[in-house]
Amino acid sequence: MNGNGGETIRKLAFWGMPISIVVLALKLGAWWVTGSLALLSDGLESLVNVAASFIAYFVIRYAQRPADRDHPFGHHKAEYLSAVIEGVLIVVAALLIFQQAVGHFAHPQPLDAPALGLAINFGAGIINAVWGTMLVRAGRTHRSPALTADGQHILSDVYTSIGVLAGLLLAIATGYLIFDPLLAILVAINILFQGWKVISHSVSGLMDKAVPPEEEEEIKQAIATHAVGSLGVHDLKTRMAGTVTFVDFHLVVPAAMTVREAHDICDRLEDAIRASHPGAEVTIHVEPEGEKAHGLRVKVIKEA
Repeated sequence: MNGNGGETIRKLAFWGMPISIVVLALKLGAWWVTGSLALLSDGLESLVNVAASFIAYFVIRYAQRPADRDHPFGHHKAEYLSAVIEGVLIVVAALLIFQQAVGHFAHPQPLDAPALGLAINFGAGIINAVWGTMLVRAGRTHRSPALTADGQHILSDVYTSIGVLAGLLLAIATGYLIFDPLLAILVAINILFQGWKVISHSVSGLMDKAVPPEEEEEIKQAIATHAVGSLGVHDLKTRMAGTVTFVDFHLVVPAAMTVREAHDICDRLEDAIRASHPGAEVTIHVEPEGEKAHGLRVKVIKEA
């Protein structure tokens, strides 16, 4: 990753901590003035956001440390650990909400000062909507799993808040207080689903999942266009580790080609791949013609 991208991620991760605390305070304030279990469940999810923002900040700082003797390929995968921890925290929050909601089903409580509470909760939702959108966009742009997971969880919190507000307005309009614990259970189900998505995506990253098909096609096109002078490419492999894409393949060259000429082709290929995937780690195995090819082949585009 380039320096500017890393600095952007660190700044966003840092500001996530105070913003999550402010949102948590607003949501707990909304619960305190109303006594609504649904608003409490919304606040508990924001409590997870606070913990996740602190974890994300310190993990991102660690992940951006340069490679060392013990970690020659870098520390990029640490971001996936942050996302897994956040997913687990989401699941814990959902279970706590289930526990509270089931206990209040038989004896739903009337709401105090509902208008003020809903207004406070709405303000917190607006903050989350803006912040979550910024995190997801930055996370995808700079390939940060931790930042993307944090933003996606915050946006799921926004959808939860919208459902809670709509349901509580319905409860107030109809007088059926049972809507309050019922909404809390629906919130918990949504949180569980979001937690599962975060965990499954992170586990895929820890398992060295290949880049998406469209990105692999970009890499193949860059190789095909800039491998002129070689006889072909085979055994292309890719994997993602946090913000970095790793690309590995074999380059077949004429047996009589000098090391310098082969090296020049490799330089062109590395530059072309990094143009579409900034910061990519590219490993090219040069081999002479006559070696038995295996794996995925990439046809070289010949010069006119």
